[in-house]
Amino acid sequence: MGNCEALQELYVKYRGRLAYFVARMNRCHEDVEEIINDTFMTVWQSAGEFRHASQVSTWIFGIAYRKTLRSFRRQRRNTSNVPLEEAPEQSTDPMHEMEMHDWLTRGLRQLPLNQRLTMQLSYKLGLCMEEIAAVTEVPIGTAKARQFHARSKMRRCLPALGGEPQFS
Repeated sequence: MGNCEALQELYVKYRGRLAYFVARMNRCHEDVEEIINDTFMTVWQSAGEFRHASQVSTWIFGIAYRKTLRSFRRQRRNTSNVPLEEAPEQSTDPMHEMEMHDWLTRGLRQLPLNQRLTMQLSYKLGLCMEEIAAVTEVPIGTAKARQFHARSKMRRCLPALGGEPQFS
């Protein structure tokens, strides 16, 4: 068990970033809050097991990553995905900031979960490949491969989502 003041300090420091990270995969506010609470409960219970092999932030995001995956798997068993055809129409003016965000979000949804998370850890949270590998508990080569394949898929799907014709 850990120190209450230290846990409070970690909570204040990381809660916002964790909320953003988790909300990118799960839009249900209650689920996001539950995952964050579960993450900090694990941090509290496992504080003595932290071995300083990585940064504290990497360790905490790794815990949140695993909690989010478990939540995602539970939800997937209970609900079905909405087909792309039923998704709201994308505006044809991707230069507007909100439309651009929506366009990229729709593109990210086309990726397998592990590739989507790699992209979000890299581009939204600014983690380096070593940190991404540590958070997702995979070799660095696997993290790099996931990012490579995610970028390739995004290059192929984004033009179609933006209303541009695709040429092979």
